Amino acid sequence: MVMGTLKIHTENILPIIKKWLYSDKDIFVRELISNACDALQKCRTLREHGELECPDETLRIDLEIDKKENTLIFKDTGIGMSADEVEKYIAQVAFSGAEEFVSKYTSQNEKDQIIGHFGLGFYSSYMVSKLVTIDTLSYREGAEAALWSCDGSSSYTMEMGSRKERGTQITLFIDKENEEFLEEAKIRSLLQQYCSFLPFPIYLNGSQVNKKEPLWLKSPTECTDKEYLDFYHTLYPLDQDPIFWIHLNVDYPFHVKGILYFPKITRQFDFGHNAIKLFCNRVFVSDNCKDLIPDYLMVLRGAIDSADIPLNVSRSTLQMDRTVRQLAQHISKKVSDRLSSLYNLEKERFLACWPDVEMIIKLGLLQDDKFYERSKDFLVWKNTQSEWTTLADYLERHKEKTPGKIFYATEESPMTSLYTQQGIEVLFATCMVDAPLMNLLESKLDGVKFQRIDGAIHDTLLDESREKTLLDAQGQTESFKIASLIRSQLDVKDLNIEAKSLRNDTTPALLIVDEEMRRLKETMTLTRQSFPIGLPSKKTFLINTNNKLIQAIVRLQEKDPALAKEMTHHVYELSLLSQKEMEPRALGAFVARSNHLLEKMAELL
Repeated sequence: MVMGTLKIHTENILPIIKKWLYSDKDIFVRELISNACDALQKCRTLREHGELECPDETLRIDLEIDKKENTLIFKDTGIGMSADEVEKYIAQVAFSGAEEFVSKYTSQNEKDQIIGHFGLGFYSSYMVSKLVTIDTLSYREGAEAALWSCDGSSSYTMEMGSRKERGTQITLFIDKENEEFLEEAKIRSLLQQYCSFLPFPIYLNGSQVNKKEPLWLKSPTECTDKEYLDFYHTLYPLDQDPIFWIHLNVDYPFHVKGILYFPKITRQFDFGHNAIKLFCNRVFVSDNCKDLIPDYLMVLRGAIDSADIPLNVSRSTLQMDRTVRQLAQHISKKVSDRLSSLYNLEKERFLACWPDVEMIIKLGLLQDDKFYERSKDFLVWKNTQSEWTTLADYLERHKEKTPGKIFYATEESPMTSLYTQQGIEVLFATCMVDAPLMNLLESKLDGVKFQRIDGAIHDTLLDESREKTLLDAQGQTESFKIASLIRSQLDVKDLNIEAKSLRNDTTPALLIVDEEMRRLKETMTLTRQSFPIGLPSKKTFLINTNNKLIQAIVRLQEKDPALAKEMTHHVYELSLLSQKEMEPRALGAFVARSNHLLEKMAELL
């Protein structure tokens, strides 16, 4: 057996780092600033252990642009390095000094965290540079400055440095293809994107860039509403004020802090835009949190910060693991807990916010069983009395008259009055996901069935005492004959026609569309599936035998069959129109028939 050691050659690894490790050249600014922050943080930690004197006002990072020399300089007043440490942490690719330092020193302040993990960040500078130098002086007494220089090849030089004060200066000699990084506006924009919340002052050509403390580090009890709103507008300057927010503060089984906001949803709202910003130890990583946030919460805004979230080696994307899945569930729980608290303690505010949170809650109910169990009790619906109600309360009020039935409509219509006149409450279902949600609720609630008011006629709307059931000499009832007459006059394919005695005499006819078929069609439309061609729509045209217009059509059949037929078509099309079932191309013919009927009526005067 032969034992050996893997050998990694810089002439092979540096081109890979330069070309493939980072998806975006901009990242080098984030990485070098992160390294500088770590060096400053180590100063604070050493100060805690009594090994270094360094007042906070001396800890800073400076960037300087020199267009004449084509250089971009990063300077910090951190712990610096000796020549041996440069050899160890820079010359040996992927040897991270952060791991070794953390193993020796532990800060007592959870805000004081080391950012670096992999030891590769420094080499991102070669994506934009033809030469990089490091001039550094260690904090240790008697240390000598060291100057390291490398053009991105496998060779480097090390000599005596010129630095007189503790810290490090990294000079990037920008190559011709990347001279955009010598523009102050470009660098300032990158600093604001990646480094706005870092714990040390960052100066660009003498002007401080980062002045905001991340609000998520404060205790929720110490934050005011104004601070939450101001912080939101720091993240999203053009957005309206959010509705409310959730302050995350998790210590076990992982460390996560953050603030999630429920935004005001307008017609221009971009549901597909990922807007939650992910930070790692206050450094911006990504605004793509689709694995960290459940789909139904992707409309939320805000920031999440954690060093425990697993990132790939370039710190640009999440790696799915148990921690990420646990965190997604925890965030979901915090959201449902906050909504529940709002519903129970501030119901008026909750109801005022409902139009903006309705879609989020209903998608959560559909997609997440655990969210359903935590949230089902604050699922509310507006009724025909313009009051908000839960399904449990609705069912309790109707347990004697219509047990197990929940009547709903998508909007106010002539049919809602038919139900309210009989003391039946109608709920309004106006959300695009209500159809699949009702299917879910029917599977969860034993013996409960949703029924759209134009999906069937409930017995309470019928007047059996006036039902025309008397048989004539041919053994036919008057209701049967009326239905047969209307059927012959309409001759509409796949249309069932019935004649019933309604309690309300003013309604001539109703169009009934099968509940299951309509719900299937709505669900397929929502999921962008095509409704099967040739599948019957199961429509019923219900004639009210107690209505004077219907009775007039029956009498007119003897005197003027053509006019009776025309009136029957008009009544049918009115029912289509009231139920929004009329095809747009049929509207012109309907208007023409309406005008013709008016002319006929005028002739009879």
